[in-house]
Amino acid sequence: QVQLVESGGGLVQPGGSLRLSCGASGSFFSIADMGWYRQPPGKQRELVAAITSGGTTNYADSVKGRFTISRDNAKNTVYLQMNSLKPEDTAVYYCTAKISVSKLLIPNNYWGQGTQVTVSS
Repeated sequence: QVQLVESGGGLVQPGGSLRLSCGASGSFFSIADMGWYRQPPGKQRELVAAITSGGTTNYADSVKGRFTISRDNAKNTVYLQMNSLKPEDTAVYYCTAKISVSKLLIPNNYWGQGTQVTVSS
């Protein structure tokens, strides 16, 4: 069974930094796109950043220049480095990945359990 396990959330002051990690475990053939979404309190889930297997990245306008997504394909892990954090970055952050469990099957979307990031003084 494929699982995505996140870590690295927590409480940080405005202007601070956090690094989120998300590793895929279980039996699978390949991982295509990986990404991070977030859901602020009382709001809908939104895309934060995404990265293809080849390393092409995409960011929400609200985090450009502050957040950096990266991945280590050998470790099946995606990272989100968050700098210059603002109170409006407070949310539950979810990682997602398109994973093929077999080379004969199209990839499915998998989600992590979410990790809380709180930016407050």
